[in-house]
Amino acid sequence: MEERWRAIQKTSWVNRGLIILNIIYFIYLEIAGSSENVLFMAEHGALYGPFVWEQGEYYRLVTSMFMHFGIEHLINNMLVLFVLGDHLERALGRIKYLIFYLLSGIGANVVSLTAGLHSPIQSVSAGASGAVFGVIGGLLYAVFVNRGRLEDLSSSQLVIVVIFSLYFGFTSTGVDNVAHVAGLVMGIILGILLYRKPKPSPRCEYWEI
Repeated sequence: MEERWRAIQKTSWVNRGLIILNIIYFIYLEIAGSSENVLFMAEHGALYGPFVWEQGEYYRLVTSMFMHFGIEHLINNMLVLFVLGDHLERALGRIKYLIFYLLSGIGANVVSLTAGLHSPIQSVSAGASGAVFGVIGGLLYAVFVNRGRLEDLSSSQLVIVVIFSLYFGFTSTGVDNVAHVAGLVMGIILGILLYRKPKPSPRCEYWEI
């Protein structure tokens, strides 16, 4: 019974809830229209600069984090979140992890919109990539603080993930690389602010007298 309770406590409910929410919203968008229709996505909460800056629709900074253009976009982000998010939630705790995730995504979206503020072409964007890169950044910091390893994650593994993810973004079309890099940097900053290395448990020695 005690082992079962410990397993429940270690379960990353917030991360799993975020994944489920992304999937549910994707299914809704597919039923209501098409997640690959740019105008439809803009009407249902995707990020579009003029709507945010000129019409004050700041809620898009959040809603766009749970929207994806097509099933492949969704699977790619949720797979990384599933593999890595649990580690960070256990390291931060559930409340801190939720705050971390939302701030990473919102921060990445703000930077992306600001970078394209004076661009003649305003694009519609959506996806959890900014928040996911934030998770990677937070883990990079946590692994560094723990001398190169956190649970079964090593610094070399995370660096490889970062390199391949950024390479894929910069060599593909229609990818918001500004949001990716901003999310990564936000994650490192938030990791510094929110993560605390656990203190080692005191060792007890027993002496017979």
